[in-house]
Amino acid sequence: MTPAVEVRGISKQYRRGRQHHGTQLLTRALWRWARGGIGRGPDRAQHGDSEPFWALHDVSFSIEPGEVVGIIGRNGSGKSTVLKIIAQITAPTTGEVRLNGRAGTLLEVGTGFHPELSGRENVFLNGAILGMSRVEIARKFDEIVAFSGIEAFIDTPVKRYSSGMQTRLAFSVAAHLEPEILIVDEVLAVGDADFQKKCLGKMNEVSKAGRTVLFVSHNMSAVDRLCNRIIWLDRGQLVDDSRDKVAVTSRYLFGNAKDVVNGEITASDVPPVDNEFFTFRSFRVRDRHGKTIDGPVAANEEVSVEIGLHIKKLNQAFLAGYVVSNEEGEVVYWAQTTDASDGFNAGLRTGDVILSTRIPPRFLNQGLYRLDFIAGVHHLHWLVAPDAQQHAIFLRVEGGVSDSAYWLGRRPGVVAPVLPWQVEPQSTFAALSGSF
Repeated sequence: MTPAVEVRGISKQYRRGRQHHGTQLLTRALWRWARGGIGRGPDRAQHGDSEPFWALHDVSFSIEPGEVVGIIGRNGSGKSTVLKIIAQITAPTTGEVRLNGRAGTLLEVGTGFHPELSGRENVFLNGAILGMSRVEIARKFDEIVAFSGIEAFIDTPVKRYSSGMQTRLAFSVAAHLEPEILIVDEVLAVGDADFQKKCLGKMNEVSKAGRTVLFVSHNMSAVDRLCNRIIWLDRGQLVDDSRDKVAVTSRYLFGNAKDVVNGEITASDVPPVDNEFFTFRSFRVRDRHGKTIDGPVAANEEVSVEIGLHIKKLNQAFLAGYVVSNEEGEVVYWAQTTDASDGFNAGLRTGDVILSTRIPPRFLNQGLYRLDFIAGVHHLHWLVAPDAQQHAIFLRVEGGVSDSAYWLGRRPGVVAPVLPWQVEPQSTFAALSGSF
C-alpha cells in the first residue's frame, strides 16, 4: 500500500533574529511540489550574521491511509514545523515529504483566509485552492456553515471575526471539503468545549471514511481517544513512534518520575517566570505536618498544594493554580484561585505570598499524578499556560488504611472518593415527594 504521507530525513534550520520572507519561501515550496515533492537543499538566501538553530533533525516516518496519528511534544519540540513541512507551507532544509492525496490543513488561526473577503468568499477560495470545482464546493457549503455555527456572519469580512470564529470556519472548511489527508494543529484550543467535541467527532468520522488524520495536541486525553498511533518529538528529534498509546503518553508526561517522585520545585529548578504581575518562587505538595512529599502518600491522607509567588502588581482577574493529570494522560481536574469567592483576590497583597489549597483524603485514586502550575489573567491571556509543562511536580498515591472493607486495592475510575451513605425509610421520601 502506498503511504498517505512519507517523511524522509527532514531537517529544518532557522536563524534567530531573522524574519523569513514567507512569500518567497512558499513560492519555492510550490515549485518543488510541482516537481514531485518538497525538495532537498538549503535555503540559498543570505542570512548575514544571524545565529542558526535546527528546529528538526533528520526526522523520518510514513503514515498509511486511514491512520489517525497524534504528534506530541513540549513547546519548541518541532511539532508545528513538521506539520508546516508536510502541508507544504514551508520547505525543509534537507530531506523531503511526499503526499498521496489532497491535504486539508488547519495550522494557525486565519491560515488561508483573506481578511478582506467574507466568510462565504473564503470558503470558495479555499475549495478552489484544494482543486475543487465551484459546483463541488456549493454542494458542501450549507454543511460547512452549519457545522461552523457562524451562519449569521458568513457574509461578514473575516477580518472582523474573532479568533474563535475564524477557527470554527477554518476547521469546518478543512474537514468538509473531502481531503484525503487532514492536518490539524493545537489551534483547536481556541474553540469552546462544545466545538472541540464536535471537531474531535468530525476527525473520527473522517478517519472512519478511510482518510488520514495528523493531529497535534497537548491534550493527552484527546490524543488517546482519537489516535491509533503517537509520534513523539523532542528538541527536533523523533523520540518514539508507537501504537502503544498509554505507554508513550505516560513516558511523555512523567519521564523518570516513576522512579523518583519530586514533590517540590523552586525558581532555580525551572525556566525564569517574570512578568508584570508576579515572579515565580516555588510549587510543592506537603503532608499534614507541613513536610514536602517526595514519596508515596496514602490514599486516606490529606495533602496540600502550595504555590509561592512574589506579587508585583494586583489585578482582580489574576489567577494561579494547577492542573492534575494521571498516567493515562487524562486531566483529572483544574484548580485555580478564581474558583474561590469574589473576595479571594481582594486578600492578595504585593510581596511574597503562599497560595494553598487541599486535596481531601480518599479523593484521588491510587497511581502517579502530574501537577502543572498555571497562571494568567482570567479571560485575557496566560502567563504560564496549561500546555507549558515546565513547572511540574509529582504525587504518588498508594493504598492506605481502607475506609471500605470491600475495596482494598485500586478502585475503577479516574477518582475514587469514599462517600457517606444514609438509609431512610421509604415513608420519608413519600412524605417529601408529596410536599412538592
